[in-house]
Amino acid sequence: MTAETPSRPGATAPEAVLPARGSTSLWADAWRRLLRNRAAVVGMAFIGFMLLVAIFADFIAPYHYWQQDITNQFQPPSWEHPFGTDHLGRDVLSRLVYGARVSMAVGFIVQAIIILIGMSVGAIAGYFGGKIDQLLMRFVDVMYSFPDLLLIIIVMTTLRAVTGRENPSGLLWLMVRADDLFGGLLGVFIALGLTSWLTVARLVRGQILSLKEREFVEAARAIGVGHFRIIRVHLVPNILAPIIVAVTFGIPNAILVEAALSFIGLGVKPPMPSWGLMILDGYRAMRAYPHLLLFPAAALSLTVLSYNFFGDGLRDALDPWMKQ
Repeated sequence: MTAETPSRPGATAPEAVLPARGSTSLWADAWRRLLRNRAAVVGMAFIGFMLLVAIFADFIAPYHYWQQDITNQFQPPSWEHPFGTDHLGRDVLSRLVYGARVSMAVGFIVQAIIILIGMSVGAIAGYFGGKIDQLLMRFVDVMYSFPDLLLIIIVMTTLRAVTGRENPSGLLWLMVRADDLFGGLLGVFIALGLTSWLTVARLVRGQILSLKEREFVEAARAIGVGHFRIIRVHLVPNILAPIIVAVTFGIPNAILVEAALSFIGLGVKPPMPSWGLMILDGYRAMRAYPHLLLFPAAALSLTVLSYNFFGDGLRDALDPWMKQ
């Protein structure tokens, strides 16, 4: 037998306990909203495809990018050469595949340099404030006063002159070896990295200024946590969302700048392929052989457009106001 619960006058039946709705994290919620953005999903899929092409270029490309066949100059698209051949008889498809590796490497490595410099400068300026903030931000303002492309060209020409000396030694020898290892891209990495971190520094500074007086930071200071540990453990993880969006938009910008530098002869060193260098070759033979311009221009445009679609979707997904 079971004992019945005594009832009181006016008592009502016990309400059913509803199960608590599972809470989701910021990243899980952002991922769900990102997947609902069709343009962002398409852009993300194309970016993933290009990353696979860049990583496995040695296995995907039907020929080596430097392989020439003078008897097959300016061949139109065919089964043997799906995208045709250029003025030296090199397979355009193979050069596009290796050009994707160059573009992806420039985009990601340059953004890594930008994040390293920009986050460091912005976090220190925003957290410590005072004279340190004034000094660092005035330096950023001075850097902003220079035209980006002009500053990049100055850095590139200086690096080319330095690394082009005969019998280099010490640090110069390491730079020359690294430049050879990256196929002439070391100067591109340094030039873009040293001139493109300003926006990230300002963004990080603004985010740090809005967070450094919050209760969790005050609590960390109260228990004796060091300044740099507070920045690294408590502040930086809370500003990752806008930084990720900035990096996503920064990658196509770096790809475009590298293509522009290669177009004017300051990018990668031949025979290393670059989409900008291929566009230059196609431009010279555009009227007679339009396929030489069409394919690299399409690859560059679709890649930049995909990053823009993905960046727009990521920005909307990480924006808390989009939940409304």
